[in-house]
Amino acid sequence: MATDKSVMAVIRASRASFRNAHDKVAFAVHATFVSSGYLLTATGKPAFSDTALSSTSTDEVGIEQWNELEDDYAFVYCNPDKGSKKVLVKCLVMNDKLLVAALADGASEPIHLEINVEDYVAENGGTNYSGQFKDLDKFVTTLDKEILSKLDGSSDKPTSSQTRAEQKQNLNEPGIGAAEPQHTQSYPTGLIYPPIGPIGSSDLFPGPGAGMYPPRGDFGGGGMLLGPDDPRWFGGVGRDDPSFPGGHSVVPPGARFDPYGPPGVPRFEPNRFTRVPRRPGGGTHPDLQHFGSGADF
Repeated sequence: MATDKSVMAVIRASRASFRNAHDKVAFAVHATFVSSGYLLTATGKPAFSDTALSSTSTDEVGIEQWNELEDDYAFVYCNPDKGSKKVLVKCLVMNDKLLVAALADGASEPIHLEINVEDYVAENGGTNYSGQFKDLDKFVTTLDKEILSKLDGSSDKPTSSQTRAEQKQNLNEPGIGAAEPQHTQSYPTGLIYPPIGPIGSSDLFPGPGAGMYPPRGDFGGGGMLLGPDDPRWFGGVGRDDPSFPGGHSVVPPGARFDPYGPPGVPRFEPNRFTRVPRRPGGGTHPDLQHFGSGADF
C-alpha cells in the first residue's frame, strides 16, 4: 500500500514541472499508482488512443508530455503482481475539482473519484515539492480506498456466510422482498371457524369474500334489516321468544288489522300481503313476493 512518504519520493524522483494546481494533483494520482506497484506504459496523447487499453505492450515509458493537453490527463498502467492487466486512468479538470476515472481491462464500468484540488495543494509552497502539497496522507488514503482497492478487488469482500446473513437481514427490512418470520409463530389447535359476514354485508358486497363462512341462502342472510328468522341468529330467535321485540305469539289487547286498500277490490285482499316464512335451504327472501324462486327472483 502506498504512503504519503513513498508518493512524495516518486514526485521528487520524477522532477516533474507543474503549470498549475491541477497538474500537481494529477501527478500525485500518478505517483500513488506507481507507489502501489503499477508500471506506466503510456501517457499523454498515446494514452487517449482507442487501443491504449487493449495494447499488448507492457514496456515502461517515461513521463514526458504527460501534461501536454490543457485540461485532460491520461495514464495507462499495468501491474506485474496482478497478471499485468492494463488500467486506464483519466483525469478531467472541472473548475476547482479534478475528476478521476479508472477503468480496468475487461471491466464493464469505470471507477470514479472527485477530488477538491484546494484541499491538497498548498499556496506559496516554494520550489520544494514537499511544500507544494498538504494533507498528502489523506489524499493517498482516499485514493487507495476509492480507486486502488477496488481495482485490486480487495475492498472488504464479505465471506459467503456474511453474504447470506446480510441477504436475510435485507429481506427483513421494511418494504424489501419477502421477510422471514422474526418470531416463532403459534398455530391454533382444533377446528378453525372462518368469519361470518357482518350485518348489512349483502348491501355492500355482491358475494362473500375469501375465507368467509359459507352462507345459507343469499350472502350474509340479507341486508341490514335483521328479523327474528334471520339465519344470523344461528337457528333464529323464534317468534315465540318474548325477549325478542315482536316475538309475542298472541295478539296484543286492543289490536286490530286494517286491510291494505279498499275492501272487496280484486288483488287487494289482505292475505296477499302476508309474509311467508323462509323456506329451508335458501330461496327467495321473505320480503319479496312468494310466487316462486325462479331466475326473476
